[in-house]
Amino acid sequence: MLKVGMSSCAFPLTEESFKGLKEAGISDIEISLAYDKYEGLDIAAVKKLADQNGVNIWSYHLPFSGPWTCDIASHEASVRSKTVDYWSDLIRKAADVGIDKFVVHPSSEPKPEDSERETFINYSKENLDLLAEFAAKQGAVIAVEDLPRTCLGRTADEIADLISVNDKLRVCFDTNHLLIDDNLSFAEKLGSKIVTIHASDYFFVDECHWLPGEGEVDWHALYNKLVEKGYNGVWMYEVGMGSPKTLTRSRRLDFSDFYNNATEIMTGKPLTVVPGTKHLELF
Repeated sequence: MLKVGMSSCAFPLTEESFKGLKEAGISDIEISLAYDKYEGLDIAAVKKLADQNGVNIWSYHLPFSGPWTCDIASHEASVRSKTVDYWSDLIRKAADVGIDKFVVHPSSEPKPEDSERETFINYSKENLDLLAEFAAKQGAVIAVEDLPRTCLGRTADEIADLISVNDKLRVCFDTNHLLIDDNLSFAEKLGSKIVTIHASDYFFVDECHWLPGEGEVDWHALYNKLVEKGYNGVWMYEVGMGSPKTLTRSRRLDFSDFYNNATEIMTGKPLTVVPGTKHLELF
């Protein structure tokens, strides 16, 4: 079985959280914060707290929104340059405490659907190349995340094109972002390049970030395909504890829900959901 992890988008980086994670059997986290929390983050203190509680920082999600939107594929050269500089500074600080996987969005949105799209793909590739080389010097890798809707990286082929610019680039497979492609095909085509995942469920209409079992992903098939293709990283959830706008639960999720969910997926058992879970009007 793979180790189980959770994105910190679901919980605060406190001693209470780390103790709860460890007690539930969750061994790893991805640091993922609201945009305005990155600059003030004492990464060394967070690493020390994680170590003291036996939790590993598996990956670090670089910011992608805020007062100015981080976008390495922006039509504005100044925004592209500013994003690379900002991300590089965060990579350096986090790599200094041993973090070695950095998840990046290859673009913001909207991005064009027509012939202009290639221009933005080239902007993204140019900067992914720079980031890959910078990260490598810090002993780290860049993991390019697949994205939904008009974003760049919305299919396996587009991700493959984006990472083709540098052999050091790898992939973060978000299981609820593919709206044109499908998950099994994505894992088949890019499995050898996937170094981390974001596990969450959806209805193939738009991203939902539901707990696996609440949507329509065939989780046993997807897990088996990832393992077949050699994935041996952390089973990393990117799901909030509370109910999103598209779904209600009778209670908030807790850390044990994620560990139990992962165990069901990895052992081929039926997935259980919180009693009273109800899907709301979708999109």
